[in-house]
Amino acid sequence: MHEVEVKYRLGDEAALVAALAAHGVVLSDAVCQDDQAYAPAAWRYGMSKIGVPFARLRTQDGRHLFTVKRPVDNEMACLEYETVVADREQMHAALVTMGFMPTVRIVKRRRTGRWDGVSLCLDAVEGLGAFVEAEALIGTNESGRAVQERLDGLVRSLGVPVTRTTDTYDSLLRSAAAAG
Repeated sequence: MHEVEVKYRLGDEAALVAALAAHGVVLSDAVCQDDQAYAPAAWRYGMSKIGVPFARLRTQDGRHLFTVKRPVDNEMACLEYETVVADREQMHAALVTMGFMPTVRIVKRRRTGRWDGVSLCLDAVEGLGAFVEAEALIGTNESGRAVQERLDGLVRSLGVPVTRTTDTYDSLLRSAAAAG
């Protein structure tokens, strides 16, 4: 399966929550996600991400998830594989042994909901601010770009000011660190 998403920076998180509630969307309580992003050792920021596998170790509520994403259409339309791992440190060592290097740490508070068959994530990312993501799972024969346009229309139909970004959180954090 492909995971396809669109991401937006929020100026008014409360307005988004209210607009979602008006559409019957109930958001979960916030959970803390502590993510370590990894890239192949030969890859550098500024290089294309298309076709390159990237890894993530996430800890949430004492549970560790290992994820690999490989962008297909763009950075936000990826083949994705995910599984629970028992030991985060051992998985970190395995990733480094396989030629992956840690890039950035992403810590966020996430609330989730569903609307019209779409997964929504309302994120407060340390060092970046508030974002909303809309995500859909599609078959490998579907166009990620076409689904992104549908998701964009859905988010914009809320009538809340948002600024779309095509960068992933790791790239946004890396840019913020370089600028500051």
